[in-house]
Amino acid sequence: MTVLFYFIAFIVAFAALVYIFGYSYLFSGISKTYLKGKMSANIDDGKFFRSNVIHTTSPKLWEEHPDFNQKELSKEISDDLLHSNTASFLVIKNGQLLHEQYFNGYTPLSKTNSFSMAKAVTVMLLGKAIEEGKIKSADEKFSDLFDEFKTKPFGKDLTLKNLAQMESGLDWAENYKNPFLPNARAYYGKSLVKASFSRRFKEQPGERFEYQSGSTQLLGFALKKSLNQTLSSYLSEKFWIPLGMEQNAEWSVDESGMEKTYCCIHSNSRDFAKLGQLFLDDGKVGEEQILNLDFIEKMKTPTKKSDEIYGMGFWINNDNPIKHYYFLGLQGQYIIMIPEHKMVIVRTGSYNNLPKTDRGRPDQVKFLVNETVKHFA
Repeated sequence: MTVLFYFIAFIVAFAALVYIFGYSYLFSGISKTYLKGKMSANIDDGKFFRSNVIHTTSPKLWEEHPDFNQKELSKEISDDLLHSNTASFLVIKNGQLLHEQYFNGYTPLSKTNSFSMAKAVTVMLLGKAIEEGKIKSADEKFSDLFDEFKTKPFGKDLTLKNLAQMESGLDWAENYKNPFLPNARAYYGKSLVKASFSRRFKEQPGERFEYQSGSTQLLGFALKKSLNQTLSSYLSEKFWIPLGMEQNAEWSVDESGMEKTYCCIHSNSRDFAKLGQLFLDDGKVGEEQILNLDFIEKMKTPTKKSDEIYGMGFWINNDNPIKHYYFLGLQGQYIIMIPEHKMVIVRTGSYNNLPKTDRGRPDQVKFLVNETVKHFA
């Protein structure tokens, strides 16, 4: 009885300390991972979070290529996809669906977590907001929208471009494994304001590239204030509906209804592919220009401070013989655009030990680009 008493007292004291020091989100994280048989965030966890719907109204199915699914994947590609616990693998060629394959029980209707692919989508919304005059330019200062940043060291000089290019100078450790760091607080916590606005700046914005989810979350707050509507509804109006997406999607939100703009758009792979095709089509759907071409060029132009690997929301590989740029999400979520071959590759799945050895870029992306182009040439 004495042992039980002390054990219960320890648990109560521990829980009290967790709340006192602001780590109550840990209980949410545990309930959504370990108690569900998972070790971390996963591509199927959307149902455990609040979300806003990204509506579509007139779904348009992909046109199938004459050679659709006529050619089996090479052993090299198949082995890589199986080894990396792939959920889906799609290849679009010349605007037509050339190859579509699902694994581990996933189907064309399965919605999976975009993770950080949503960062590029958030930047797309910035481009549209600038085009419509709702934001003056990417050089607009964040502190002009949020006065409290005028008194933060370095905060008054922060621009929206700094946030989009990952040059914010924010003190944010991009670590997905440590539950006490800001990524976990943002992902499992109740308030994105508390998770992101509480962070200080460690250096002058614009001085150095550092990939950070917190930067894109701040950009999301700037967008929402400028648009005066949910980002989900704006994404629906400006992209989801014009692109003829096949399904409504969901965007995870905190308790206030603010979208997690650094991640967490839950959609199917065919619709993810349409985002990639939009860029190969220079921002046009048919004859309608839905994203400004000049802004697209800025998104896919690598910055010097990133050592030529990142633009605005996009990861870029221009040093590979087959040049490509891509949306990238945790555990290997990719929408890859290969302009020279008019090809889009989508891969989703749960590659928990995804290696990133190519200057911060996953080697798997380059492998899939080179092997897929060779296979379907």
